[in-house]
Amino acid sequence: MTQASFDELAKAFAQALHACRELYVSGAHQCVEQCPHLIAGEPEAYVELLDNLHRGLLVKVFAAVATSDRVCSVEEQRLAATLLTHAYGEPITPQRVRETLPEVLKHASTLSWYSLLRPFDVMPPLQLRVAELESVVMQVANLTAKIDGYVSVDEEAILRTIQGEIDRHLKLLPIDEPTTQYATASIPEPKARAIIEKKAPEKPIIVSATPANAKSPQEMIADALKELEQLTGLQSIKAEVRTLVNVLQLQRQRQELGLPQTPLSLHLVFRGNPGTGKTTVARIIGRIYAALGLLQKGHLVEVDRSALVAEFAGQTGPKTNKKIDEALGGLLFVDEAYSLVADGREDPYGNEAVQAILKRMEDDRHRLAIIFAGYPEPLDQLLTSNPGLSSRFNTQLTFADYTPGELGQIFKSLCEQNHYHVTGDGQGRLLLVLAWLHEQRDEHFGNGRLVRNIFEQSIRRLANRIAGIAPLTKELLTTFEVDDIALHGTPETAVAIDQKKPARVVQSCPECKSAVKAPLNFLGKQVRCPKCQATFTAEWGELETP
Repeated sequence: MTQASFDELAKAFAQALHACRELYVSGAHQCVEQCPHLIAGEPEAYVELLDNLHRGLLVKVFAAVATSDRVCSVEEQRLAATLLTHAYGEPITPQRVRETLPEVLKHASTLSWYSLLRPFDVMPPLQLRVAELESVVMQVANLTAKIDGYVSVDEEAILRTIQGEIDRHLKLLPIDEPTTQYATASIPEPKARAIIEKKAPEKPIIVSATPANAKSPQEMIADALKELEQLTGLQSIKAEVRTLVNVLQLQRQRQELGLPQTPLSLHLVFRGNPGTGKTTVARIIGRIYAALGLLQKGHLVEVDRSALVAEFAGQTGPKTNKKIDEALGGLLFVDEAYSLVADGREDPYGNEAVQAILKRMEDDRHRLAIIFAGYPEPLDQLLTSNPGLSSRFNTQLTFADYTPGELGQIFKSLCEQNHYHVTGDGQGRLLLVLAWLHEQRDEHFGNGRLVRNIFEQSIRRLANRIAGIAPLTKELLTTFEVDDIALHGTPETAVAIDQKKPARVVQSCPECKSAVKAPLNFLGKQVRCPKCQATFTAEWGELETP
């Protein structure tokens, strides 16, 4: 391998290390902000814990690959210097690498994969970022395997093993109780002092409940609404939330002037299929409620029947009240709320949970908001069957399924978050896959979750395609080719592009905003708007309806 090639890969390796730290640290801040009830101890300690876990993960990945063929090459040792510099937060000399590396590699074998990955299993904000984690881990693993310009059979095998560890621990294992302790991810130093015990990480991070640059309520509301507007689709939901904000602000202004108040319910019903953005919108609304002073914290506690209903008589009430206590000052998000009451038969335990919720809605009406979420028809049946419920939920929001084009935009945003690029042919294949799956959908259609699954499957296909390629380039690591796009059960006949009469994609001209139709095989290429003559690159868009 030439020095220039090594330098390029080493630079990409260093960037991946920093991306891993950013993922863990920013994720820790998300957890502190969105689910403080799941964090035991001080916020600063939790941020430092995840910062340390990221170090352990990087060492674990590097060690697994570097020792897979029982030979740590000169190039891998040079890469280890970059890793240890990142981990220790100070420059590492070649001599120190040679002295330290054997101990580090040996100790890495004692670290548990699950203890290093566990925050992404148990914390809701991080569960949504598993694809980012998978991407950065596989980048570190691939770069380590290919830094010496050759990929051995053993290294190919360990790349698949690492991918399997992520899948096994973050998709198949049950979620533990949030209070379970994390295993310590220590990294030995030459003087036998572990990084996990260092008091100051690379860049000290302070989490304050009242930061000096705290934003005003109006700024907080504006930020929340901006985040809402950036979500793909959901146009009717965005309008409904803006209306809700306007009504609540009007009420607060009347209160400040001493005018009579109209009692308003903060409780909501979210009707829609899975993966339509209900939880994301709920978190945004929680922040708005908090900014308006209607709730103290505005955090979100997600539950379903299993979290509220017990197996034995007399246990459901305390179990439900415990979850409600966690949500005080914020929102209790009850997913598939209709499952609380069994359909067509007596369900005393479920009814007990409903009655406990009704009572707390009244007793804690100034400290709690309830959101019932789930499929439209069963939710309607639940509300109409119980007058106490229907009278307390005055606002209902309906989340429609995403269109194929909107699903493509979600895939695009996942790519941007994780530094991937899709070729024009890959975009066309994906839109055809999404169109077929959308046409075949039923009430269990996954929407955004479906796209995330396709994205994660595509990462695996990309990893398998480049597993034996060396030397590796950044372009290879980050580009989805047409064959990398996962079909997710779509027949090949449904994704074949007719070159003579290809389907067309409708998109908006960036200049005049008029609709422009481009053949599917023109994606990734320059097209001209027939109205204003502006040229732009055709990408994504909505497939034209026949």
